[in-house]
Amino acid sequence: MGDYKHPEVLVSTDWVAAHADDPKVRLVEVDVDTTAYEKGHIKNAIAWNWTSQLQDNVRRDLLGQKQFEELCRNSGISNDSTVVLYGDNNNWFAAYALWQAKYFGHKDARLMNGGRKKWELEHKPIVTEVPKFPATNYKASSPDESLRARRELIFEVLQKRNRYLVDVRSPDEFTGKVIAPPGMTETAQRGGHIPDAANIPWAKAANEDGTFKSYDELVKLYEGQGVRADREVVAYCRIGERSSHSWFVLKYLLGFDKVRNYDGSWTEWGNLVDAPIEKGETAAARA
Repeated sequence: MGDYKHPEVLVSTDWVAAHADDPKVRLVEVDVDTTAYEKGHIKNAIAWNWTSQLQDNVRRDLLGQKQFEELCRNSGISNDSTVVLYGDNNNWFAAYALWQAKYFGHKDARLMNGGRKKWELEHKPIVTEVPKFPATNYKASSPDESLRARRELIFEVLQKRNRYLVDVRSPDEFTGKVIAPPGMTETAQRGGHIPDAANIPWAKAANEDGTFKSYDELVKLYEGQGVRADREVVAYCRIGERSSHSWFVLKYLLGFDKVRNYDGSWTEWGNLVDAPIEKGETAAARA
């Protein structure tokens, strides 16, 4: 039985319960909105709204360096803080926030395994009090572009076949049967997937309680689709949050050296002029 390659970036609900009052730890609940947080959350957890606080809605982009610094300063996060992120949807948006934190060089960012779902299943206590922490002088590093894929890189992959492409959306999205999950408003003009991508839905990496599957199960999942650690991997979904979950699995749990998140994902590629697509199924990654 194998162990996760970087277990230090994953903490249990029990660990969080024991460290909720630790001044060196900042708990952050990250959701698509803060409705669930307002009804109750882990003691001393602050809330980040993915839609309004982790996105630059004018440029349709993630936060810039100065914006990320301001968010952390106002959240009471210092450069040496242990930031533990958790949220709804089995940590989709928490994983996106961790990816963004690593993009701007935060050294100690972790996920709570299982997210809000696991905490609630265990009937651990929740509070409604919103904590307040003094502002800090947080300084972000320059963006680490090795963690991010842009559309120019995707065109290069299609030309050189030098990286694995992993589409983590549902099979119906991948084949083009639907463009987006029901109720989702941010979509594309076309359905399908990027040519040569392997379809490995993010949910296959999670257990029923929201926790990650074992190392051996994850190796089997990816190797079964031809994705191995012998070359760089680019993950994508619809808007970049589900692919952040898979990015975390590949980079930290499986220990792949080079993994990128294509956060433009299908809302960009499916709308992009002159970008090739495929419909239907593919057996496994081709490179």
